[in-house]
Amino acid sequence: MKKSGGDVDEFLAAVTSPKRRRDAATMVSLMRDVTGREPELWGTIVGFGSCHYHYPTGTEGDAPISAFAPRRQATTVYLLDAGAHGERLARLGPHEIGAGCLYVKDLEAIDAEVLREIVAEDYRRVIDGDTGSATLTVTG
Repeated sequence: MKKSGGDVDEFLAAVTSPKRRRDAATMVSLMRDVTGREPELWGTIVGFGSCHYHYPTGTEGDAPISAFAPRRQATTVYLLDAGAHGERLARLGPHEIGAGCLYVKDLEAIDAEVLREIVAEDYRRVIDGDTGSATLTVTG
């Protein structure tokens, strides 16, 4: 994955769903606050910070440390391992999860403080290198 260099504000202003635009503004504020970093576009993903990952299999690349995307069906929050947040997810409110994604259809329907805890814990794990089998090096 590579940074696209696009304008985050322009990208978010072009999101057609008013709910997704609203939620995207909330996510930018939350992630900026948690990470202390400014948002950058990685294609259609809004990322905060960057790292290089390397798996024992030889797979490697670059990715944002924390990220989200305003998708048509839900806001997607990218995580190292969504399942690792079991107790927090139980308190979050309506959501779905995938291996490394948290899908939220309406940020106003969830507990914002719990979402902040999830994002902060995931960010800390990357910064501390607590990432399981992957080796991560913070690059930005």
